[in-house]
Amino acid sequence: MNPVRVRTITAGVELTAALELERVAAAVTFLGRAKRAFESAGYEVQTLRVAVNPVIASFAPAARDRALDRLRQIDELVASRGVIFNIGPVATADRFDESLVEWSQALVQTTRTISFSTAIATPDSGVLPKVAATTAKIMVALASALPEGMANFRFAAAANIPAGTPFFPVAWHRGPESFAIGLEAASVVESAFASTSNDEDATEKLRSALDEVLTPLENLADEIARREARQYLGIDTSPAPAKDRSIAAAIEALTRAPFGSAGTLEACSIVTAALKSVSVRTCGYCGLMLPVLEDPLLAQRAGENRYGIRDVLLYSSVCGTGLDVVPIPGNTPPDSIDGLLRDVAALATRLRKPLSARLFLVPGKKAGDLARFDDPVLTDSVVMKLD
Repeated sequence: MNPVRVRTITAGVELTAALELERVAAAVTFLGRAKRAFESAGYEVQTLRVAVNPVIASFAPAARDRALDRLRQIDELVASRGVIFNIGPVATADRFDESLVEWSQALVQTTRTISFSTAIATPDSGVLPKVAATTAKIMVALASALPEGMANFRFAAAANIPAGTPFFPVAWHRGPESFAIGLEAASVVESAFASTSNDEDATEKLRSALDEVLTPLENLADEIARREARQYLGIDTSPAPAKDRSIAAAIEALTRAPFGSAGTLEACSIVTAALKSVSVRTCGYCGLMLPVLEDPLLAQRAGENRYGIRDVLLYSSVCGTGLDVVPIPGNTPPDSIDGLLRDVAALATRLRKPLSARLFLVPGKKAGDLARFDDPVLTDSVVMKLD
């Protein structure tokens, strides 16, 4: 088994207000060539993605409504080629926008691949409380937009997310055409920690293991960049897990205790120290991802009440990417979500780091209920208490 999967090759394109279909088509064609290059080198490539600049955020409500038709055309194009698309943050200035709630519902109900976000904090402006309040209402509305609450899988609140981040739904682009790589590398972390003795430096052990697997990836990406005359931004070293590659198991390999036990915070800090000290070019979060609904062991430990949402936020203070696909009760009111989003935004602002919140409201479920999903990516999980 290859120690890493390429979770995403994400192409960046800067569009004008015309939302040029041909620019998107060219990026999709590039991604096909890049995928073939990685597969020829022995890597599994899971997804291909296109991210664009936040042009939708500059539209007035009427123009945003008119843009839906073009976005549907883009969606049809990319979906036909097995690619997914991100329009970036649709709110970047701190103002209430009730019209964005209904627009978001229409977007997810009439497209298949499009992801998007809102900016609840930026490096220049800090916390954006009015955007957070609007975002909370969007999350509540999206919970009923598609079966099983799946629309919230395509939406997140973004705090200090830099351009060029390859992971959806917070990816966005700025500048020349580019590409970046996101990985599924939780098994690399687990293997490194499982072979770490008590007298070894765990950070150095993991850094060395990461460099060994990342350097060939970077060399291949550099070759593609030269051949395609497209800027290569780097690798987001965040070790995304999957159903068969658990980040909780990786943490437990170091702590020798269930995830959420004493020592988990330190282990999270060790992982991030290694992620940020690798020798390859990096981009995006470069932090520990703890997506509850994508990691069966994380979900199991949540069901055992070994950690809660506040604990995940605490872990994010030293390492993480924020709150990712966290299942919460379907009847959670916007005010409660708003408070949590502002906490995430405040933490990102205070620590000057990228964080996000992708909250998964589960329709018809309350805290403690078991949520089951008919989706190949998501695992069954107990619904977590918000406070």
